[in-house]
This record gives sequence, C-alpha cells and structure tokens, in this order.
Amino acid sequence: MTGPHRKHPERAAENSASSTTHFGFRTVATDEKTDLVKGVFDSVARRYDLMNDLMSGGIHRLWKAVMIDRLNPRPQMRVLDVGGGTGDIAFRILDRAAAAVTVLDINGEMLNVGRDRAIQSGRGADITWILGNAEALPVADASIDAYTIAFCIRNVTHLPEALREARRVLRPGGHFLCLEFSRVAIPVLDRLYDAYSFRVLPALGQAVTGDGDAYRYLAESIRRFPSQEAFARMIGEAGLALVKYRNLSGGIAALHSAWRT
Repeated sequence: MTGPHRKHPERAAENSASSTTHFGFRTVATDEKTDLVKGVFDSVARRYDLMNDLMSGGIHRLWKAVMIDRLNPRPQMRVLDVGGGTGDIAFRILDRAAAAVTVLDINGEMLNVGRDRAIQSGRGADITWILGNAEALPVADASIDAYTIAFCIRNVTHLPEALREARRVLRPGGHFLCLEFSRVAIPVLDRLYDAYSFRVLPALGQAVTGDGDAYRYLAESIRRFPSQEAFARMIGEAGLALVKYRNLSGGIAALHSAWRT
C-alpha cells in the first residue's frame, strides 16, 4: 500500500491544458472554479440539509435510501464518503452497520456542520473528517472498500481526475457509488422540472439561505453534467468495471454503480 496520492506530471499537464471551464452556465478560469464552488457551499452550509428537504419535497431521502441499500454496509467496512461534509450519508451508513466511515469535503464550513451534528447525536468518535479535494485524495492506494459520493461530483473541476482517484483508493473488489442529479427521461416532466429549477428553486434558496444565486448555480450545474450514459462511459474510462446506473424519479437523479476489479 502506498502513501497519499501525489499528482502525476502527465495528469498535471492534462489538467492545465484547458485554461477555462464551466461554473454553471458561466465560463471561468480553471483555477478559479474550486474557490467559486467553495463560496457557494460556504454560503448555504448551515441550511444545506434543510434546503435538500424543501427543494425535493423530502424525496432525496428516498434516493439516498436506495444508495445505502445498494451499498449494503457491513461491520468494519471501510467507506470513504466524498463531498459528504454535513454527514448525511455517513449517518445513514452507520444506522445500518458499524462501518469505518471517513467523510472528505473540500469545504470546511460543511465539515463543521457535520462534526457538530455528529457530536450532538453522540457520534463524535464514529466518523473521521478530512478536508480535502476529490481530485487529489489524501488517502492511500487500495485502502477502502467503498467510495460513495452524493450530489457532489458535478462540482469538481476535472471530472476524469476525480474518477481516477476513486479507482485508485478502492481495493480490488471495492465498490463505487455515485448519486447525482441527472437528465430527466420522461417527456413533459422535463419541462416541468426546468420551470421549477430556474424559477422556483432560486427564489426558495433566497428565502431560506439568503443566497438565491447558489441555487441558480445548482440548476445550471445539473444541466452541464453529462447524461447517464455519458457519465457511465467516463466511469469505465477511469478504469472501473461493471458500470451500471439506475434512474430515480424519472431521471431527476441517477445512481451509478461500478467496481474496481
């Protein structure tokens, strides 16, 4: 087992090849996106979970239950939950089994919310919290049994790099699970969802968190994310195998599953 990841020179060159990327519908300098994403989640961290309930009518809980069922947590299973700063996925895993859960997030405010929740629920010692980037995980090669990421991966700057990192830290036989907003597959529902996303969601975000722009970015980032099939191909190109996906609520969200062989 090797130590924490260090970027390979060829990957660094690849990542610097494009000087711009997208932040929602905006084009921004590649080296600015991480800070812009941090700013979004700094702004909404304290009411992030409340907004998840409000904007989905609680349906996100059902989607996450599907993810945990697919994970099938077991005692001592080593799970890395990426982008799970508030602890929502980690707590659900621990409700099912005494797993060894590490939560990694690039946003310190989100991690603070998660730590506070863990302490308040008597689970302060049950979860390891790490400030880190999905594109350069401070985690040893082949050291975890499962990698989970929920509603986060569309925010990374270099998606292929994040997927390669997921494969790197998984042991052979390890499970990759990604829950993310996706492309609506039902006619009419797609138009209703667009209207809700761009008219209702920013107004709701403004009322609850004081930051409507953060939720406008949310809607835009979903539209910029690859389709279910395209994302599945990217997962395979990163070296993971047995890639499958399941649409949830007509494709509003999708659960992608893969394995390191």
